[in-house]
Amino acid sequence: MDKFTALEPTRLYLSSASATDKRASRTQPISRWIGKLPADIHLLVLNHLPIPDIPAYARASRATAGLSRDEKLWERRWNDLAITRHALDDTLDDIESKQKPKTGTYSPPTIPVDDDFGDFTSAPRTPSVPSLSAAFTSFTFTDAFPGKQTFRTRYTRAHSILNKCLAPLQQPPHAVLSALTPLIGTSLLSQARSLRLLSFFLSPRVQPVRDWDILLAALKAAIDRFDVSLLTAFDTADSRGDEVMMRQAAHASWEVWPGFGDWEMGKVWAEKREILYEQGRWNPLANFTEENTLDFTPMDDFMASVIRALEEHGKRAVFVFPPAAGVLIGFAERIANEVVGEYIAPLLTRAREISNVLYLTAVAASFRESWRIVDVLTTLSSNFSDKGKDKAEDVIFMMFEPNMDEYLDEEIESLKQAFEVICKAWARSTLALASHGSPTQAQQTRFLTAQNPALMKRTVLASFTDVLLLPVTIVPRTVGAGVVAVGGAVGAVGTGMVQGIAMLNPQRWVGGSGSVNNAKEYTSFGLGGTEGEAAIFEIGGDEEGGDDGVDESSMTPSTLAPTGNLDLLLSLDVALQLIHVDRDALKRLETFSSYPGHYGMRVRETIEEAFCEMLGVLGNRHLEKGFGIATERMNSYKPAEHEETASVAPLLQFFELVHIGDTIQSMVQVFFDKELAPYIDKTDFLNVVVREKKRFENTLDDCVAAGLNAGTQVLMNQVEHIILTLTKPREYYPPEDAPLELGPTQGCSEAIRCLDTHCKLLKGSTSKEEVGIRLLAILQKHIKRQIISLNGGFQVIADLNAYYSFIASLKASPSPLVPNITADFSHLKMLGHVFVVEDAKDLAQIVRDVTRYGGAYRPEDIYEFIQRRADWKKIEKTVDKTMYNLSFKEDCVVC
Repeated sequence: MDKFTALEPTRLYLSSASATDKRASRTQPISRWIGKLPADIHLLVLNHLPIPDIPAYARASRATAGLSRDEKLWERRWNDLAITRHALDDTLDDIESKQKPKTGTYSPPTIPVDDDFGDFTSAPRTPSVPSLSAAFTSFTFTDAFPGKQTFRTRYTRAHSILNKCLAPLQQPPHAVLSALTPLIGTSLLSQARSLRLLSFFLSPRVQPVRDWDILLAALKAAIDRFDVSLLTAFDTADSRGDEVMMRQAAHASWEVWPGFGDWEMGKVWAEKREILYEQGRWNPLANFTEENTLDFTPMDDFMASVIRALEEHGKRAVFVFPPAAGVLIGFAERIANEVVGEYIAPLLTRAREISNVLYLTAVAASFRESWRIVDVLTTLSSNFSDKGKDKAEDVIFMMFEPNMDEYLDEEIESLKQAFEVICKAWARSTLALASHGSPTQAQQTRFLTAQNPALMKRTVLASFTDVLLLPVTIVPRTVGAGVVAVGGAVGAVGTGMVQGIAMLNPQRWVGGSGSVNNAKEYTSFGLGGTEGEAAIFEIGGDEEGGDDGVDESSMTPSTLAPTGNLDLLLSLDVALQLIHVDRDALKRLETFSSYPGHYGMRVRETIEEAFCEMLGVLGNRHLEKGFGIATERMNSYKPAEHEETASVAPLLQFFELVHIGDTIQSMVQVFFDKELAPYIDKTDFLNVVVREKKRFENTLDDCVAAGLNAGTQVLMNQVEHIILTLTKPREYYPPEDAPLELGPTQGCSEAIRCLDTHCKLLKGSTSKEEVGIRLLAILQKHIKRQIISLNGGFQVIADLNAYYSFIASLKASPSPLVPNITADFSHLKMLGHVFVVEDAKDLAQIVRDVTRYGGAYRPEDIYEFIQRRADWKKIEKTVDKTMYNLSFKEDCVVC
């Protein structure tokens, strides 16, 4: 029995306390700390750790082993290979297919241990590790989900495949490519993609092996040799015209290009194009004629040659080179800068030496011609259509940027100079009219003498709108049939009333953009010697004129008195010329409206500034000045110096002035809607153009209001003069035996005729109300100056009835008077009865009745009127005693 030793008793089951503690320890969460560092720091270290050091790190502890399996770590490693990003999966599969297939049962891809990476084998998960030392001897990387392609398994497969391709890199430099050929294939594209994949594999971010840097240097040398051979093959194919071989070499070279610096193959191909070295064939100064005007026919030939070369070489570039290489856009940039830009520079310099207007025209025309490159690029490649079109447009934008600052500044300065020339020419013409008269004025068509002034305005605006819709020639060429065709279009717009507008001459509007001597047009204000220049509207032989209730002779005096020809102070001709100059500038600026960035903002600001400048000149230097002079001349008008009584010439001429001003405002509105609306928000009340336009309209309204106020005063002065001069001394105190004619007196009839003539021209109840108020005051003052007998009282009543009928007739007009004015004239008509009452007591009762006249007249006011009775001395005592129950002469004692 000594052979046997007693067995120690063992506890087959743990105590309940020990089991509880063990279960508690299993359910505790994994600590976020590994050693003295957080787990995040360990992951950060692992992200920068070379691949061969990861197994050693994983064997440090279970926690580090768990971190080494983290998918975030292997996702980063997989992304560093750039296989998915550059679509190299097929390349990896091709390399794998060329390697010997593995035999035996299937197991996940592993990396041999001899490269210090570790043993990636699939092993059954053991329930526990016997000891700490066993963890380092039997350490294995297992997948939690064997059937799932995780980032770790993807990288492991790529690592095992590419690692077998590293051995040829240890060969001599000249033998590396030959040694790699069996592993990476024989086609140029497959070789290029394989070399690119190996360059990602040996990158500093991956570091797959210990000597990765030495192998990477050898790989780069091999890639350089490969690229040189591709460039040689490309040049040979280019000389033969073999586009297929060129395409293969170009795509292979693009694959091995590191992605920084210039791509040599695309650069060399572009430099060999002959179009870049043919500048001597073309003479930019040939675009100037002997008369120093522009004719861009030579530039058309030049651009046609450039376009042909761009199309020829562009089609080849699109086929041969990868789209991402940007060879076509780079070639277009060189053509734009080295060919077109060098052609335009001396052209603009010469144009600037001749004149500013010629320079502005040359800039816009050169840009328009250069834009043909963009059209060609969009047709050559679909990459430049829709959203990609910006790249093609940037070629011309960047080429033209050096000229933009000078052009935009000069555009505004030239516009101001042209406006100054127009305004000075108009000032000289008006001064000459004031000195020598206007012999051609009788030939002018006026709004007031037209049968339908509204129709005339609509016809003018329709013709003006048609002119705005006419195309503008940006590129100047020889003037030919195009102008004739446009002239026919404008001529078809005319009607029987308005046969033509002198300023709406197609040769001015269409040829203005391309003409140089625009200043000569601006100074052509005829004073009667040139047909079609002095007159805004010409009267045809078959035109019918109507008086419209206005005496035409009163509006066309033979000589220009200080108050005559006020309608010549404003001119549609001047307004059209200002708009014409501004439109030319806007059309040139619209050529650059698509400019992006800083210069695009400057172009839009210049467009707004050009329109605002035109509004400022038209409003301040033409409308406001003309209305101001007209108002001053009306204020100095003296009716006694003129024999005519039926009409007030300054006022009628001012009404014509108002029609011209209203037409100008309508033209500005049409011009604004057609030309400016696409570039601004019309509802933005803070926009500078909207504010300037509102200020222009307010200026015109203020000028018209001030002129109408002065005109109303002139009219009432004329009416008062008519009443005073045409009323006979004993008009209201006729002899006793004189027969009674119950009709209005001559003064009353002439005054009403004068008022009726001018009130028909007044639109708006406010102006007519002012006329009624002032007429009422004049009549009251006139009655108080007369001596009225009983028979004369009937004449007063007849005149007051006539005045009331005139005021009442205005009520039926489209703009009726305020009812109070009509009531006031009704009360004045009733007031005339006090001159035909014989009984003094009855007269006193009428005076005391405060309700008789609706409160319009107080007893004291009526008392003043009855004092103008011829028998006042006889009835004074009776009236006073009846009214006040006393007699001043008897009851009042002066001490």
